[in-house]
This record gives sequence, structure tokens and C-alpha cells, in this order.
Amino acid sequence: IQKRWRGYYVRKYTHNYYALKKYLEAISVNNEIVRKELNEYAEMREKEKKKKDLEKKEKEKDHQARKMHYLLSTEQIAGVYNSPFRKSPDPMELLLRKSKPLSHRQQPAKNHLICDWSNCTRSLTFPTAQPLPPIGRQKPQGPFRDTAEVLQQRYKPLEPTLRVAASINSLEKAREEIKREEWRNCVHDNEFLPFSSYHKKEKYDPSIHRSGRYDQETYGIKHFREVQPKKWIADK
Repeated sequence: IQKRWRGYYVRKYTHNYYALKKYLEAISVNNEIVRKELNEYAEMREKEKKKKDLEKKEKEKDHQARKMHYLLSTEQIAGVYNSPFRKSPDPMELLLRKSKPLSHRQQPAKNHLICDWSNCTRSLTFPTAQPLPPIGRQKPQGPFRDTAEVLQQRYKPLEPTLRVAASINSLEKAREEIKREEWRNCVHDNEFLPFSSYHKKEKYDPSIHRSGRYDQETYGIKHFREVQPKKWIADK
């Protein structure tokens, strides 16, 4: 009895077949209504888009006709779009007749920021930025070096290479310095001219050693050892 009662109670109140059928039918009807409204909305958006595109094309065509108004036909000469070989003029010719020429006058730009200083009553203030929050001194997490070491490496003095430190004309400067050193250490200013005829007219001044009574010994000039014939064993 309990089993049958439990089955009856579940089919009537928990899993009611007819109530579920009505619920599904209501959902299907609601889906049809929503789908119909969505289709109508899509059609309306499509019509609005086509209308906007058509208006945009018409505006562009009118603007183009105003720009090309000089191609309009006159009483004497036919225009580009009014060929005499056609039965009727081109639609662009009719549009050129309706449109007005485009004016190229530029309007002066009005600057509202600049005012007359004599009549200016409001005070001109510049926008001020808010100060930034202070930076925390706590060391960031990770394998980072010390701040003092990084600053020391960043602001260390420049150590240029020899090519950068040396002047571009250092060779010429060194040669000039050598010339000045030779001129400063020179004993006299007489220039030595070995192949010139300047010294040929000068009289030779013998030295004191050769102009004296006694001549110089031959040792060291003609021979480099003493010759003693008495000590010779045999005549040579």
C-alpha cells in the first residue's frame, strides 16, 4: 500500500506529466514570440543601415557634384556629362544643374583661449599635477644589488680609451715639441751646411794641439802599438 501511495504522490505532485507538458508548451510559445521579435528587430536594423548608407551615398554624390560644378554645360559648349551623341543627358548632368558650386572660402579660426590682456578679467592658471606618492625604501624581493652599489656604478667617472683620450693631431704636437727641445738645447745657432759653398772661403784655424811646437804623436793615428826594433829576434 505504501509503495502504491508513494508512486501516486510522486506522479501527482513531484513529477506531474501533464504539468510538465503544459510547461514545455508555454516555453515553445514564448520561444516563438521571442524569435519573431528578434527577426523584426533585425529587419528594422537592416532597414536603418540601408537608409543610412543611402543617405551617406546621396551626401557624397551631392558633395562631389558641388565640387565638379565647373563641368556643367553652358549655352555654347556642352559639358562632359552632356554628350551630343546621347539621347538624354547623364543623371550627373541633372544633378549638377540642381546643386550649387562649392565655396572655397576658409572661415577664420576663432581662438577662445587667447583674450585681450587689457580687457581680460579672468586669471589664467596652469593645471598643476598632484605630487606623486613617496617611494618606499623597503628593499624589493629578488636577487637585486644594493642601491649604493648601483648608484656608484652609474655615476662612476668616465674612463676613455687611449684612442678617445688622445688628440687627433697628437703626432704633429709631438714633432713640434721635439723641434722646440732641439732648438732649446742647441749650443749655437749656426746651421750645419755640409754641401754648401759657404765654408769654402773661410780660412782653416788649426787647433792649439797642432799649432804648437811639438806635433802630435803618431800613436793612435798611424799605429796602435809601440814599435821597438831592438827587441826583435830577426829582422822583419
